[in-house]
Amino acid sequence: CQNRHSALACALTERQEKDKREEMSNSYYYGHGKLLLTGEYLVLDGAKSLALPTQLGQQMHVQYRPSSEPKLYWKSLDQNGKVWFEATFELWHFNILSFNEEYVSLDKVEALQGILRQARAQNIHFLRDQLDSYVTTNLEFPLEWGLGTSSTLIYNIAQWAYVSPFELLEKTFGGSGYDIACAQSFGPIIFQNLKQGPTWETANFYPGFKDNIYFIYQNKKQNSREEISRYRTLTVEQKHEAVEKINKITTSCLDCIDIKEFENLIYEHEAVISKVIDKPSVQNEKYSDYWGAIKSLGAWGGDFIMATSSKPKEEVVSYFAEKGLDQILSYDDLILQNFPKFSTSRETKSESGQALGIL
Repeated sequence: CQNRHSALACALTERQEKDKREEMSNSYYYGHGKLLLTGEYLVLDGAKSLALPTQLGQQMHVQYRPSSEPKLYWKSLDQNGKVWFEATFELWHFNILSFNEEYVSLDKVEALQGILRQARAQNIHFLRDQLDSYVTTNLEFPLEWGLGTSSTLIYNIAQWAYVSPFELLEKTFGGSGYDIACAQSFGPIIFQNLKQGPTWETANFYPGFKDNIYFIYQNKKQNSREEISRYRTLTVEQKHEAVEKINKITTSCLDCIDIKEFENLIYEHEAVISKVIDKPSVQNEKYSDYWGAIKSLGAWGGDFIMATSSKPKEEVVSYFAEKGLDQILSYDDLILQNFPKFSTSRETKSESGQALGIL
């Protein structure tokens, strides 16, 4: 810089380059949570399923710093900002260097290690620079709610590593992939897990009776392993028959304009799944005196249920309070609703249902 003018120009250039480096050294990723309204269990075998992304999801922030011995420092915060997971990895093989044994179990650390190693297997350039990586994840919903702590994590890591979230899911936790599709969608979707791969499209599900729909947390997590094991024993013919019934119910839900019609579809859906997994519906088992329709969401017997009601919300709250349940959310409280007039280019991509990479 030979004079004052050129000195100012140099200073400006240096500041711009610094800002650019700082921008590159801080990354942000986000995935929406999920609820499966139709097709649980049968979604594994191609059933047309109506899935609802939630307004609540999981954030992931990544910062980098130069280092001669690069490491990965991981910290996960719950919805109240409290640390519930913390671990440190080296970056050559993602070996575990440390974790806080007071509140973190080894199996959870190894689960994250498995995801990171699989991301590296899919992208050999992932975390190869001489940089320390500081990752902080922030859940927006309680851990026990089952809205997608794992699926939003898979989706965020896949974005970070530039790999397919569906392949990452398949090689780690497994599953149909509907939760991964929800993580990147902005409103209701119709999802199918077909032989050629997952496919989904934006669903025209904006019910005029949404004020009659409530979501209630049952105060416990459900392990669906037994039900899935039972489902796996069904013959191809039995599964095909059940899938065909669920496909019709899902399509009818999209055309539904009346709460009573919707309730009848819910009763029909619960009867199909009850037969498939050889287990009574949650309404018959626990809430037989309830005046509306009640449906399990996801694994039967735990996490969230959906309840419909033509009565005022106060009566719904009072009924479930007597059952010891006080976490009741309205449709508008929980479900992400991107009406067609607000469609975005990213949503258009999700409509194509391509599962080959990051959308």
